Amino acid sequence: MTQEKLLEVKNLKKHFPVGRKEVVTAVDGVSFDIHKGETFGLVGESGCGKSTTGRTIIRLYDATSGEVKFNGEDVHGKKSKKELLKFNRKMQMIFQDPSSSLNPRMNVMDIIAEGLDVHHLVNNDKERRARVEELLEIVGLNKEHATRFPHEFSGGQRQRIGIARALAVEPEFIIADEPISALDVSIQAQVINLLKQLQRDQGLTYLFIAHDLSMVKYISDRIGVMYFGNLVELADSDELYHNPIHPYTQSLLSAIPLPDPQYERARKRMHYDPTIHDTSGPMEFREVKPGHWVRCTEKELEQYKKQLKN
Repeated sequence: MTQEKLLEVKNLKKHFPVGRKEVVTAVDGVSFDIHKGETFGLVGESGCGKSTTGRTIIRLYDATSGEVKFNGEDVHGKKSKKELLKFNRKMQMIFQDPSSSLNPRMNVMDIIAEGLDVHHLVNNDKERRARVEELLEIVGLNKEHATRFPHEFSGGQRQRIGIARALAVEPEFIIADEPISALDVSIQAQVINLLKQLQRDQGLTYLFIAHDLSMVKYISDRIGVMYFGNLVELADSDELYHNPIHPYTQSLLSAIPLPDPQYERARKRMHYDPTIHDTSGPMEFREVKPGHWVRCTEKELEQYKKQLKN
């Protein structure tokens, strides 16, 4: 991982209209950077806006306002068809549910090769087949699987097909949107280890979106915690895990079970109450210590700094 910024998100907002006059604020002014070669984890409960953030970054949704820059280039600016193709090749997405994200009428060969065809990355059928078979082996499947259809595979195998499809165009950046939440626990670690191996081998950068903070800690270099459309805390993975500052982050960590009966008997689950916050000033993203950011007021910032000293 380097300190070179690959992705810059500044004050990103995404609103969805409901009826004629009302809107739902799914993402409400989120800002963060992702460096080349790192895995940035985005965690929070269902409905907090983390998946919407990922989909807006990759332009599946148009941003309501704010800025997304990839390699210094504006993602949401006006682009020609050729520019959009170039952008789509650099940034790919792995979806949450492999069952619904793979076309049931297409065989694995055509699913994985779709990107190769769109971007004209192979010259003939022989090259196409060879590349698909290579990708299948990279993600731990057999080349014989190329002629089968998605319903013939387990959930973990289908997700591997989804990963192969994302890798086909040789992207720099992959958004993994809850890629393991639909899988059995026994399969989750295999998929995570595969993603880590691919990152080492191919120099990939990830935005890893999930609601399981323990799994996010395992794969991520830095973690951002979202609550109701806002980023409430951001820090290095170990720092966030061992020194959580925002009460919402503390509540998420208190919910993580450990395989220790004695610990589990004594574990106290914290419940986050948003009304506990100071209302005397504006809530802003502030740096409590180098690299550790929390959404708070100026008064709360001083309290958090005192907590860290004690």
